[in-house]
Amino acid sequence: MEKNISSAVIKRLPRYYRYLGSLLDNGITRISSKDLSKRMHLTASQIRQDLNNFGGFGQQGYGYNVELLYGEIRKILGLDKTYNMIIIGAGNIGQALLNYINYQKRGYNFVGVFDKNPKIIGLSIRGIEIRDVDTLDAFLKSEKVDIAVLTLPGNNAEPIVETIVENGVKGIWNFSHLPIKTPEDVVIENVHLTDSLMTLTYKLTEHEASKKE
Repeated sequence: MEKNISSAVIKRLPRYYRYLGSLLDNGITRISSKDLSKRMHLTASQIRQDLNNFGGFGQQGYGYNVELLYGEIRKILGLDKTYNMIIIGAGNIGQALLNYINYQKRGYNFVGVFDKNPKIIGLSIRGIEIRDVDTLDAFLKSEKVDIAVLTLPGNNAEPIVETIVENGVKGIWNFSHLPIKTPEDVVIENVHLTDSLMTLTYKLTEHEASKKE
């Protein structure tokens, strides 16, 4: 069932998931939108509006059942499933992603990593051997892969994307420097680390300017 939900709401869902998980870890079983707003630095109205896109989940006079809401957002985010993932590009970013164990806890399973550098092909990271990228096509034909993570330069990405798409991979997490075009049935999420850093420096500049006023 498709809904016209804004990207801003979608980007807040993982935040809700993290905060609710933290509440559960601390034994909190219910919370009002007002109390949740204080923790998340959002307005209570914004929280209610966001969650109403998916059914609301709250009860007047009671608030939210934390475990129930956590479970519902888990389903909305697709975290009630497991996803087989591969990384293409075993440089610093690729290795850092492989070493971040929380992905596996949330159902993201890395099943392969590929690179073209002969100096690292054959090495293992967390028990996963780095394969020659030339074997990617054969690997995808024999293994089920849901998501491909691109951590290679954008100018090297297009032929790789063609191979990925031709073999039925429907999700691409793109850390390369250039936007990549894909068919409509392939979902791509572009990650621009330098954009995030420049946003931070913009905010720092604005903060310093406001202090001088």
